[in-house]
Amino acid sequence: MSRPTVHDVARVAKVSLSTVDRVLNGREGVRAATQERVRAAMKQLGYERDLMAANLSRKRIYKIRFVIPDGPNSFMRNLAAELETQARIALRDRTEISVSLVPPFDGRALAAELHRAKEAEADGVVMVATESAEVRQAVSELRGAGIQVVTLISDLSASARGYFVGIDNVSAGRTAAGLLGRFCAGRPGRIAIVAGSMLVRDHVERRLGFEQVMHAEFPDLKLLPPIEGGDEAAQVDRLLTDLLREHPDIVGIYSLGGGNRGLRDALDRAGADPRPMVVVHELTDQSRTALQDGVFDAVLQQDIRKEVTSALVIIRNLIEAMPIDAETGRIHTEIFLRDNLP
Repeated sequence: MSRPTVHDVARVAKVSLSTVDRVLNGREGVRAATQERVRAAMKQLGYERDLMAANLSRKRIYKIRFVIPDGPNSFMRNLAAELETQARIALRDRTEISVSLVPPFDGRALAAELHRAKEAEADGVVMVATESAEVRQAVSELRGAGIQVVTLISDLSASARGYFVGIDNVSAGRTAAGLLGRFCAGRPGRIAIVAGSMLVRDHVERRLGFEQVMHAEFPDLKLLPPIEGGDEAAQVDRLLTDLLREHPDIVGIYSLGGGNRGLRDALDRAGADPRPMVVVHELTDQSRTALQDGVFDAVLQQDIRKEVTSALVIIRNLIEAMPIDAETGRIHTEIFLRDNLP
């Protein structure tokens, strides 16, 4: 059976093609009852709009601005590289992707970049969010100007953003706790937590999930307050070196952010025997090598390519007021050990 067309929708709804076109494109001049008839006909027929064909016919080009953290974080650099690849591909779908870099964990700088996206009249903004009142206000202003907003990797609480694309970070933290608790079985002691910043929601949620499971299931393991290394290797190295010196009974480490090269440097310098068990996030060159060398024990990974492509699908659907499949933005957490590295 051939796919239903706008002609079929017009016939079933008993309206003209121009009326169907106005409803599809959100233009004024169609009564609410007529709009409902058109939407009911689309649902009855299983009509799905071909956005790319529609854009080609009216020469529509999507202008999408990605705003991501700058700096040495390997995961974010991999994200930037993936965006460069997807930008070339997206041109075929009449989508122009621009990328803006802002200092990590800097809500004021992020808000300023969102204001620039508004002035540039972007159709949509995809951002790695930092929690701040300035960012929430900037998102509200974007939405007031008709610009759609999707958060990527780290969400923004109590905001007007349209959608979040990323892993369930509470679940990821719980997963890390389950792994680390079992790795440390029979070794009572302290657990160190290395965060980037408590100003980003993904780190806050990972810590929440981690602490929930550790307190409930592994009471012999005592959690230390998190150190915040800013996702910078040198700072993580310095802070963790001090922590290991202060607490020689650390038996496990959970790194829920970046800067894992510094984590390894601190462990190599400490030379503890037996060494602490380690669970980190993101399979980068550094974490892969540390897994292979037996310094890290598990890496939790999120699929950057799927996150970017899902964010593009969702932002375009939001712009066109099209329905979104809940599975599109759901990213699963993968677990890598030394024996199952891809």
